Amino acid sequence: MRVSTTSLFQQALLGMGDRTSNLARIQQQLATGLRMSSAASDPVGWSTAVAVDRAVAELEQFGGNATILRNRLELADASLDQVGDRLSRVRELSLQAANGTYTDDQRRAIALELRQQLRAVVDSANTSDGTGRYLFGGSADAVPPFAFGISGASYAGDQNRRSLEVAPETAVEDVDPGSEIFLRIRTGDGTFVVRQDPANAGAATLRATAMVDPSAWDGGDYRVVFNAGNYQVLDAANAVVGAGAFVAGEPIEFRGVRIIVDGAPANGDTFAVSPAPTQDVFSTIQNLIDALETPAVTPSQRATQRNAIYAGIEDLTRAQEHIIDRRAGFGARLNTIEQADAGREANGVLLKTTLSELRDVDYAQAISQLNLEMTALQAAQQSFVRIQNLSLFNYLG
Repeated sequence: MRVSTTSLFQQALLGMGDRTSNLARIQQQLATGLRMSSAASDPVGWSTAVAVDRAVAELEQFGGNATILRNRLELADASLDQVGDRLSRVRELSLQAANGTYTDDQRRAIALELRQQLRAVVDSANTSDGTGRYLFGGSADAVPPFAFGISGASYAGDQNRRSLEVAPETAVEDVDPGSEIFLRIRTGDGTFVVRQDPANAGAATLRATAMVDPSAWDGGDYRVVFNAGNYQVLDAANAVVGAGAFVAGEPIEFRGVRIIVDGAPANGDTFAVSPAPTQDVFSTIQNLIDALETPAVTPSQRATQRNAIYAGIEDLTRAQEHIIDRRAGFGARLNTIEQADAGREANGVLLKTTLSELRDVDYAQAISQLNLEMTALQAAQQSFVRIQNLSLFNYLG
């Protein structure tokens, strides 16, 4: 078989071109630190790396959501902590005001501080997250959610509950709407409430109320009516469900409820017993302020004031418990976020390790391959030099 000089030259040039191309590819890998510069380098590996890269980006998005949600929940928890401190102070002042030795002027002075505490509670309920969004407004969080005036509390937010994904298949609720935190709070003991009739003319005051047998409570409306040293318990149909001689300080029990009344009720004086309604925390404080600002000169007025203070303190206790429960809910969500953080971190390490194995260059292997290709190129060049000198013309004199 004849091999032409042209063929030898072409074959040598092709071989050196391939070696040079390989050298350029390896040099690029070493310079960039990437094994693949395009999908053409390794189609299967490239597509796998793109999928892994997308998974890493999703984890980073989940991490961003977790950061935003954690900040909002921590701010909300701090705000409710302040509310709890304010309510504790209101309770302390109310207990002072219940002291029978205090004068009307002293109670009005306490009422002034209660007004300051009320404003502080409203301010805490209107806390912003630092980006112009209000924590307790639900999804309508562009404006302050609460206002409190002569007509009572108004809520400008909505009832929507937003949630954010903080990990694959793990969503955590955002801060509760303010209506659930500050407005819908049970009064009384949380199950029933006892209130005096505004028309009472005697000096009867509530000392204590308690649910002694929840199974016997039917959630009805009842009236305890005093007359001639006795009492009767009437239901909504005016049927007598309990009766007896009234002794101040002795318990009156019916339908699983126990109430203790002190003082001397006038004939016809009445205390209503009914299921506990809900009330906003702002009105609870305002009711205490109103009670303290109302003059109490006669025994009947003093009894009415003491009953109002008792009711206010009882409602305040429910509000404090409610705030604690809401903070516990925030704590549970923050714990879920922490667990999600740990899971994301572990998954992120695995995904980034996989991505590195797919995409990053193995420097030891690349350097070895570079040396091999350089040796091969040098051999090809030297062999070509020797082959091109194989000509009879070199020996003609």
